[in-house]
Amino acid sequence: MTDVTARLLEAKAAARAVGLLPDEARRALLRRVAADLRAHAADLLVANAADVAALPEGDAFRDRLLLTPARVEAMAAGAEAVAALPDNLWRTLEEQTVPSGLRLRRVRVPLGVVACIYEARPNVTVDVACLCLRTGNAAVLKGGKEAARTNAALGALLAGALRAEGVDEHAVALLPPTHEAAEALMAAEGLVDVLIPRGSARLIRAVREHARVPVIETGAGVCHLYVHEDADVALAARVIENAKTRRVSVCNALDCLLVHRALAGRLDELLAPCRAKGVRVHEAPEAWGREWLSLDLSVRVVEGLDAALAHIAHYGSGHSEAIVTQGEAAAERFRREVDAACVYVNTPTSFTDGGEFGLGAEVGISTQKLHARGPMGLDALTTYKWLIDSQGALRP
Repeated sequence: MTDVTARLLEAKAAARAVGLLPDEARRALLRRVAADLRAHAADLLVANAADVAALPEGDAFRDRLLLTPARVEAMAAGAEAVAALPDNLWRTLEEQTVPSGLRLRRVRVPLGVVACIYEARPNVTVDVACLCLRTGNAAVLKGGKEAARTNAALGALLAGALRAEGVDEHAVALLPPTHEAAEALMAAEGLVDVLIPRGSARLIRAVREHARVPVIETGAGVCHLYVHEDADVALAARVIENAKTRRVSVCNALDCLLVHRALAGRLDELLAPCRAKGVRVHEAPEAWGREWLSLDLSVRVVEGLDAALAHIAHYGSGHSEAIVTQGEAAAERFRREVDAACVYVNTPTSFTDGGEFGLGAEVGISTQKLHARGPMGLDALTTYKWLIDSQGALRP
């Protein structure tokens, strides 16, 4: 039996116990995690500094990996926000009594063991663990080697919080940051109820191609913003700047700007705020469909809304798309015809985030359509089961 298999068996056993915890016990556990994050912030920052120092200057992972006092506080506040959300377990989704005398209820229940493979962002360790525990699931976490020291410190902190609250510490399992651990996790049929890859397109593709357990794809986002001919140019420039430069290394950052030909002569105005922050513009077709994760932006002048919709249909990833327009007809066509988890009007794609959507935190941004789509919060980490009662009804 491999070490990973042993940990998964322990997590599966712990999941049954966590799923039976009362609401207040799960809330208290997350509040304990928040308190411990604040109490051990200095130790976390030391571990993180060692991870960051090991990355080359200019590495795209540096910003994702970096912890600051503000980011540690954000993790703690996120844990508290998830603790404060209404309990969604055992909620009745529908009920009816049918002519045979059966009383049918469909109720929300935990998934069981939720696994996540991710790369450099240590906040994912805390976000996923907290969302899983809040919904009565066990969490199996496999981070990347670039965050090994930080994740080890966070894993120890989470285990301590579980022990302090009298909960099986195996309810959060941190796997080694190795390819072998990832392969074992992807092959763990019967031990993992769902696997969520969160990170680069390469990571997600590898999980999709090799996993033998159920997978929800998240993360990779080729995000577009289309400026229609009637747009307020000053407003559009602000929206473009926020979508592109707020944080370039995240999946909701703008990758491609589409501009109606009628506004081609005002490209300098539209791009001025971005260029002032060092954004590099690429107009060659080879740049279309690329997720940059950097201060780079693809730009294409299109003939109109039809061409913009066709471009997004071809190059989009189903993540987040936006239009800037003053016309409701164009806005409504964009809402209806764009096939993406999140569709924005006069608003930057940077808002695609579980916290911004009132979910407390997120496991990831699902770019697929089955079970969950968009920012995945508490409900996305549950399933349902049917409860059937009668007074001895018999089927003829």
